[in-house]
Amino acid sequence: MASLVKTAENTRPEANAGFTSEAPTTFIMQTQTLTVQLAERSYPIHFSHVPEALKADIDALRAAGRSIRVISDARVLHAHPDYLLQAGFEDSEILSLPAGETTKSVEFFSQCLSFLASASANRDCALFAFGGGVIGDLTGYVAASYLRGIDFYQIPTTLLSMVDSSVGGKTGINLPEGKNLVGAFWQPKAVYIDTALLASLPAREFAAGMGEVIKYGMLADLELFNDLVALDGLDAHSPELPAIVRRCCAIKAQVVADDEKETAAAGGRALLNLGHTFAHAIENVAGYGQYLHGEAVAIGLSLATQLSVELGQIPHSDVLRAERVIQQFELPTRLSQALPVSALMAAMQRDKKNRSGRLRFVTMTALGTAVTSDGIDSALIEKLWRDAGAE
Repeated sequence: MASLVKTAENTRPEANAGFTSEAPTTFIMQTQTLTVQLAERSYPIHFSHVPEALKADIDALRAAGRSIRVISDARVLHAHPDYLLQAGFEDSEILSLPAGETTKSVEFFSQCLSFLASASANRDCALFAFGGGVIGDLTGYVAASYLRGIDFYQIPTTLLSMVDSSVGGKTGINLPEGKNLVGAFWQPKAVYIDTALLASLPAREFAAGMGEVIKYGMLADLELFNDLVALDGLDAHSPELPAIVRRCCAIKAQVVADDEKETAAAGGRALLNLGHTFAHAIENVAGYGQYLHGEAVAIGLSLATQLSVELGQIPHSDVLRAERVIQQFELPTRLSQALPVSALMAAMQRDKKNRSGRLRFVTMTALGTAVTSDGIDSALIEKLWRDAGAE
């Protein structure tokens, strides 16, 4: 695993259709922070001495007379009862919500807004998300909406949120009709990634986070993919983990800097959705919570690889390589129970990446190089679903 210990000369993700040829020097992995470059809205991702950095920022906000609020969930607060208090937050400033994907809803969005309004929070309020992807997405959308926008900060507590959802400013909630159909682009002011928080993460949740890690290797970084293949397992205490998290964040930071609001005609930020058109359909049809997001993504990665083969973009041997590493990290490559193909296809039609009513997928021209592919025959997608266990 020596390749995970980077020097300044070899920390750049491989170039492909969604990336510039050279990453800014802020993406060097040995630094304590990584900057998401968005001109006047640039912000740091903290990786080292995170509790101290968080406390310093809280103290600075209070010294400036700013009000502070936190949205979290009961499970995270139970696992880390003192984390926020030691950082300088007060119990009265924390809203605890039920854990799980169903919290990312209109109902709890409204509850969060009322939490701020009942406290007479004004535009100088700083709102913090303390939790996984559900809490981060929900809190970010609350911040984007309340008083037409207040500052918010991300303290991710799951592997999935550390490597993916806490970075990039995509916020939102789910509707019964589909995942993330309501939301806004609203960048955080800072992200605090403390991998020590992962020690309490259930094994299934950690494995789900690996689905997003594998995704980054498959779409942009063949070296990362090969490093994962070489690993004999990974957990919260693995010495390789911090460097892996940083590499994923570096890839996403560059994509976001190049195409913040996913407006590129091809490639761009849409590449981060490798496997997600399939995954979101699975989550919607199975019912939110039946599959963890990273589990659905893992199945989606397998299907996206098979689609790439069907389109003549990669050899069939890459399917075996991809599925081997997915299974290596205890993630599924097939549906655990049959879902209706018709319902899955209907859910896909509501995917945000579609253009002019046509299905749009992220595929690969090689492992480590992703592209967007349009105009895919729906009969081919139906066949892939049936091969994966749908009916």
